[in-house]
Amino acid sequence: MEKNNKLTPGTVVTLKVVRASEFGVFFDAGTGNTNDDILLHKQQQTRDDVAIGDEVKVYLYLDPKGRLTASMRLPKMQIGQVARVEVINTTKDGAFVDIGAERGVFMPFAGMRGNLKRGDKVWVKLYTDKSGRNAVTMEVEDELRRAAVPAVNAQIGDMVTGSLYNFNDEGAFLFTKERYIAFLHNSEFIVRPKVGEEITARITHVREDGRINVSMRPLKQEAIDADAENILSLLYSRNGKMPYGDNTAPEIIKERFKISKSAFKRALGQLMKTGYVEQREGWTYLSESESKKLSDSK
Repeated sequence: MEKNNKLTPGTVVTLKVVRASEFGVFFDAGTGNTNDDILLHKQQQTRDDVAIGDEVKVYLYLDPKGRLTASMRLPKMQIGQVARVEVINTTKDGAFVDIGAERGVFMPFAGMRGNLKRGDKVWVKLYTDKSGRNAVTMEVEDELRRAAVPAVNAQIGDMVTGSLYNFNDEGAFLFTKERYIAFLHNSEFIVRPKVGEEITARITHVREDGRINVSMRPLKQEAIDADAENILSLLYSRNGKMPYGDNTAPEIIKERFKISKSAFKRALGQLMKTGYVEQREGWTYLSESESKKLSDSK
């Protein structure tokens, strides 16, 4: 049997069945007092053949009378892991979330972001608090960064769906179903989303670090075509400026953009008309508003 100092609420342990009753089976709590034996009620068993002498992996929690109790329904998360889970209750001190165990796990108010309500789904990390009990927090930035993958297959204009896990002064951060980290600038909101909300947005930029910028806004009425999107992508990758413009030689345009000079000028004209870019002394630059968004996303 596991050492007694590990028999605390919120832990997963393997225990040996020492006796049985009409209600279920009991594990030895290791105190030398049979009154402390830990009950695995029949309702908390996931199979009907648990017998004396079996070693069973169980989740420990406190029943309504404060007694240490066992369940074979194990949590879907381990300590240090992150997952998107459902809020099952809120109190003035925090909230409880469902991690797949017999009981909800507490999220202290200090670990919450936004005003949560029952039914919300949020990203959380499971940890052990100072008392040795399981708890969760919505501070998951480091873990999601490690879990993310570079958006090497993403294309400007693609739609992605992700859940919002954090805000800063400039905008919001999403973790997409493809496991991309996406930045949504304040200016790209239609309605300000809330932490935990799942939204679908359009990719506006694929960054060199593998992250993406996204927008909830539809394309402007003067739709930007693929050539214009490619020009924008290059500008983003060159910190908002490029040595190409209306006066660039056709052969250079063909080599660099794989399009004709007339197609390049048409795309550039679209971007200038819709306020994305401007030209100065033969160079093309992102407009002031687009340059600010690029700077904010870094």
